[in-house]
Amino acid sequence: MQSDNPRISDITRLFTAAAGTFAGMGREASEAARERLREALGGLDFVSREEFDAVKAMAAKAREENEALSSRIAALEAKHSGSAEPLKKGPTKKPADK
Repeated sequence: MQSDNPRISDITRLFTAAAGTFAGMGREASEAARERLREALGGLDFVSREEFDAVKAMAAKAREENEALSSRIAALEAKHSGSAEPLKKGPTKKPADK
């Protein structure tokens, strides 16, 4: 049932326009708040997920290499402790005679 009364039509258009205006204001307020939050957090030194994962992978690789080198050192020390000859630690300098 539709009314032919122009006043009711005007009021309906007014409410429709007001609802659209309020919806637009809500979107703008939401976008402004989101932008303020981005600006506030932008000054902080957060890393992206990709950077975090890359550094995490690098640390895991370094840990594995460290463990491998530790086991090689232990094996060399065990091998050396069985022999009578001491390990050479590099060239030694003789004190200069005066």
